[in-house]
Amino acid sequence: MTTATGDVWLPFPADEIDGLPDTFRYRQWDGEDEFPADPGPCVFYVTPYMKSSEVTLRPLAAMPALRIVQTLTAGVDHVLGGLGALRPGVRLCNARGVHDASTAELALTLVLASLRGLPGMVRGQDREEWRGGFYEALADKSVLIVGYGSVGAAVEDRLLAFECGRITRVARSARDSAHGPVHALADLPRLLPDADVVILSTPLTDATRGLAGAGFLGRMKDGALLVNVARGPVVDTKSLLAELESGRLRAALDVTDPEPLPAGHPLWHAPNVLITPHVGGSSTAFEPRAKRLIARQLTRFAAGEPVENTVLVTE
Repeated sequence: MTTATGDVWLPFPADEIDGLPDTFRYRQWDGEDEFPADPGPCVFYVTPYMKSSEVTLRPLAAMPALRIVQTLTAGVDHVLGGLGALRPGVRLCNARGVHDASTAELALTLVLASLRGLPGMVRGQDREEWRGGFYEALADKSVLIVGYGSVGAAVEDRLLAFECGRITRVARSARDSAHGPVHALADLPRLLPDADVVILSTPLTDATRGLAGAGFLGRMKDGALLVNVARGPVVDTKSLLAELESGRLRAALDVTDPEPLPAGHPLWHAPNVLITPHVGGSSTAFEPRAKRLIARQLTRFAAGEPVENTVLVTE
């Protein structure tokens, strides 16, 4: 068995990652203007985290020896535009599993904060106002999870403790899961009207871009809550704004379209919306899990074994 060698580009210092094989030369690059070395000998490229597509894709065309592109995000939409510069046979791998716990925690935070009226209470605290009253519980609510991959499953794992009335799962195609049946995207029109809370955790693809548009939102029941921890363009912003401004729907968004949301954008001040700045995966859970993934992938690659989480192979 041949042992893989060559350069590996990492966004972290190599000496901070336990278990790296010693057959590679490690170069640290996290999107800085200057490359750490000639990109030519790079065989394994771990992309910078939460950098723009322009930054992330910049070295790809100069990496003729490249065999693996490893993102540190679950979604890979930000790198797809640069794959045409690569030779056939390069594997694109995502970070499935790295962000599950953190993103699921934020999804639950957004749901609970919205239902219990925490944004208004924080504003009340700033004004020294005591805003008592009755607020909604998650208990007995019907929750629809749209995008039932590892993040969606992690969201359900955490919902189970909250005594929801019903949890319904939707993915690209129907299948069974450990918690019950998963419905296909085609079933959404009949499932949406019954959901009190709709959580989007789907990847951004041609099939999901604009998925939550006027028709989708129009089928949601009056007063329902839309939570987006997927990607901003999964939701049609104009259609969502119309529903928020009418007061018919509520939303809690960790991602927006456009993103970052510019100053003066009407979504900032729309009624019944809670916005967080794309921090679903940006928690203390990220770095140790990302480093374990990198070490595991490079160990497999060095030994000539199949890497995990392959999304596609260039042709």
